[in-house]
Amino acid sequence: PHQFPWRDEYRQATAGSSLIASFVPASSSNYTNSSRGSVSQVVIHTMEGSYSGSISWFQNASAGASAHYMVRSSDGEITQMVDEADIAWHAGHWDTNQASIGIEHEGFTSDPSAWYSDAMYRASAALTADLCDRYGIPKDRSHIIGHWEVPGCSNPKGGGSSCHTDPGDGWDWDYYMELVAGGGG
Repeated sequence: PHQFPWRDEYRQATAGSSLIASFVPASSSNYTNSSRGSVSQVVIHTMEGSYSGSISWFQNASAGASAHYMVRSSDGEITQMVDEADIAWHAGHWDTNQASIGIEHEGFTSDPSAWYSDAMYRASAALTADLCDRYGIPKDRSHIIGHWEVPGCSNPKGGGSSCHTDPGDGWDWDYYMELVAGGGG
């Protein structure tokens, strides 16, 4: 099994999961409290910023956005910000938000080689594999998508109402999906 760098004081990500992550709640103004049962997709994002800065932003009540999980580039540390039963506002598309888990990755799409580390890919893939296993989500590119693939943008290279393009051309989908299929590494 994958060895995670997380400390003992971190909590179990959610019932039924063997993964643990720190929990730093997003502002309740930035997600919808829910008890949804069905999750059918995982949406991969890039923060376009630092890990700590993005966590701080989602704690700001005026952000108008959140994600379920954040992954740090340097060591793959994961922070959960929204409970999986709740609807994070990450995709810019309500139907996608309702049916998906959003995972943000530290860095910038314009400089993938500086940010998309092996530790980050492995930790994120382990998280995604765990989500897929627990929710019965197929481990394929129709169900594990980039933000740019979310419907709702008139630009075919952008996703959601915000027309975001993350995780960008530098995201190694082949490697990531290979890791997801193998449980993360």
